Amino acid sequence: MRSLKNLVEFYDELYPITESQRKFYAEMLKTYSMPAKVLRIGCGTGLFESNLAKEGYDVTGIDNAEELLASANLRKRNQLMAIRFFQMNAAEMDRFLAKNFYNVISILNDRICFYSTKKELQDFFVLCKNLIAPGGQFVIQLTNFEGLPEKGLIQLPVRESVRTKLFTELSDSPSGARHISLTIENGSGKLIPVIKDIPFYPLLPSEIEAFAEDAGFSSAEFYADFDKNQFTGNEDSYIVIIK
Repeated sequence: MRSLKNLVEFYDELYPITESQRKFYAEMLKTYSMPAKVLRIGCGTGLFESNLAKEGYDVTGIDNAEELLASANLRKRNQLMAIRFFQMNAAEMDRFLAKNFYNVISILNDRICFYSTKKELQDFFVLCKNLIAPGGQFVIQLTNFEGLPEKGLIQLPVRESVRTKLFTELSDSPSGARHISLTIENGSGKLIPVIKDIPFYPLLPSEIEAFAEDAGFSSAEFYADFDKNQFTGNEDSYIVIIK
């Protein structure tokens, strides 16, 4: 079950752009000739992409959620920026996007885990390797699932803003695979479903390294956050830069 329209109003405040994120990408993108080419997979409402385009970068955002992309496209209306948004599944990227083109490809906020099998993830890493330009970088941000139970109900850390909270729950499916459910709590305390029992793969750091190597990447650097603090394995989330 998906009711992403229930998330649109609160999306930008639940997934804000931090100053650390701005600095992280500014440092990364300054190493490329302008306009650096940026691809965001799972761009949501396109807030960060619009900010990058205002800085003069050439930006592409893709998402398979029509409700979120409608909001993204409103941001670029009547603005003379090099930015475009497409509704597509990442499995279709090699059909519609230019190969060996993007300097930086990103998938943030656990969106990579919605490719729910090892085969889908292996194929996804290969697609990203095909799209990335020589010397390009692939950035992943996700929850640290290492050490969490492989079975049973798991409540992940709550995202919250002044107006709302977002609850994330992992559970078992009858087949033994993991499923994810997201629920919004609005200002009056009402619980509103966003997604329920959607297949989800709790990707581990060791699997990221293996998938990256198999796809032809040469390195994977792990950090605790966008400030590039050391990742010890005990943090709630982490950033990976794959080259």
